[in-house]
Amino acid sequence: MRTPLVVVTGVDPTAMDTTMMSLAWDLPRAVTVRHRIDPHSQVLSRTVSDATGVLEHEQVQLEHACVSCALREDILPTLERLARDGRWSAVVSGLPTGTEAGQLAHALTTDARLARHLRLSSIVAALGGEGVVHDLLSDDLLRERDAHSNPGDDRGVGEVACAQVELADLVVLDGRAGPAATDLVRALARPEAGVATDPAHLDPVTIVAQRHQPTRAGAWLSLGLDAELPALEGGGAWRLDLCSPRPFHPDRLLDQVERLGAGPFRSRGSFWLPTRPGVQLEWSGAGGQLSIGSHGPWERRTPVTRLLVTGTGSVPDQLEAAFEDILLTPTEALLDARSWLVAEDGLEPWLGDIRDAA
Repeated sequence: MRTPLVVVTGVDPTAMDTTMMSLAWDLPRAVTVRHRIDPHSQVLSRTVSDATGVLEHEQVQLEHACVSCALREDILPTLERLARDGRWSAVVSGLPTGTEAGQLAHALTTDARLARHLRLSSIVAALGGEGVVHDLLSDDLLRERDAHSNPGDDRGVGEVACAQVELADLVVLDGRAGPAATDLVRALARPEAGVATDPAHLDPVTIVAQRHQPTRAGAWLSLGLDAELPALEGGGAWRLDLCSPRPFHPDRLLDQVERLGAGPFRSRGSFWLPTRPGVQLEWSGAGGQLSIGSHGPWERRTPVTRLLVTGTGSVPDQLEAAFEDILLTPTEALLDARSWLVAEDGLEPWLGDIRDAA
């Protein structure tokens, strides 16, 4: 029999601990395991507790202080060991602060040995305090909060927090978040995801009984954004769905990317370039921190440029115009594909060499 697993993520360690405590309080036969990474010493600490108290408190020296190493060297082996023990009815896992649960979820889906012992019930994103909107949409860096995983971790708080919310089956806010934060979270989260505004009122039994649906999560997170967008609830958040069959012009993307990527909003999606027509390119940003990269071949899918932009307050005036300006014009889109056969397009630092994308 597989042991249910609830995974808690977040960028605020206090909010994560509060949510984990609430889950464990009403699940007396559950075991909790909290992992933390010290980015300076590259040490991973593990604390295991149940209703009787602290059972383990260990430190593991990582080869590299990164999420992949932490998962491989201790997090996944510990979860499997606790599930096989047989003493507990559920496992509640708190990942290191600033960690996304996608790698763990993928491992549980693809590793037959892990899947025999663990069932991923729910992924929970915990957000706390009055600064939820700031956490999601600001340009703060994880390192500025000492929440990074290693010395080279330059990720933004907003990009990580938004990705955690978008993957989650349940988002937990505390009572101080306010209506604008709640509306923003509902706009970012998957349509079927739950949003709880008080960790004290969670229903852990129901959370444990659920089952994470990777197919539904993948549809919402898909770079092509194939999922239909539900209407927004409340008036505290806005959303723009910017979509075109035309690619971005590589020169104009380089010159004008700040018009589309800089600002207190979340943007994500995919795009393509006439210089790299077979490659689906990823766009992910929040609060002015933007990353682009190569996701993989389009294969049989029709290339599309589609960005989902979400924020609070007034919609920035320039976004729709900037999107249209960076796209190929209808006339440029009619040019023969051979017109775009170039050795370089200027985006090599982010996307790699064109010959590698062919």
